[in-house]
Amino acid sequence: MLRTVTVASALASVATAAAVGGGLLSAGTPVLDAAGDLAAAATGPSVAPSVSPLSRVELAERARGPVSRSDRRDAVDRDKAEALAQPGGQAVTGTESLSDEDPRTIAQALLAEYGYSADQFGCLDSLWTSESGWRVDADNPSSSAYGIPQALPGSKMSSEGADWATNPVTQIRWGLGYISDRYGSPCSAWSFKLGRGWY
Repeated sequence: MLRTVTVASALASVATAAAVGGGLLSAGTPVLDAAGDLAAAATGPSVAPSVSPLSRVELAERARGPVSRSDRRDAVDRDKAEALAQPGGQAVTGTESLSDEDPRTIAQALLAEYGYSADQFGCLDSLWTSESGWRVDADNPSSSAYGIPQALPGSKMSSEGADWATNPVTQIRWGLGYISDRYGSPCSAWSFKLGRGWY
């Protein structure tokens, strides 16, 4: 039974291909005449098209015009503009204070601002871990060095902000500026400290 169905199916496919290739498409297929207008082929029965054909001039005019959905786009843009103009609820905005972050995260975020690549962070981490343990309130009673970068005296950091005693961002900015001016990079500062015990 399966073989009979397969053979019948194959015969139907062959018959369809023969009908299409043997002349159903060629007889009555619309073609352009010498003037460039749509006309039925001279041979075979004529099949009336369901829509009126376009002349060569009409086709050329369509080809010159831009292809656009601007009529629909204009309506969408108009609706969007009206929706945005409607008084609604307050816009949702969010800000996060960088000073609320872990000081190491702050330093990583600020490295690029001072022209350093991310590979400098390892040296900076080692340097300031040895100096202050990244504590904002690290105070050296024997030298009066203060804060994450151990500025000596701590009040030097006021050049970055009045909140120098409590804000890690202010301290880190000052410390990165100091390193940049004096050593050129955190790794150079760390190397200096390894050789002398201070920076």
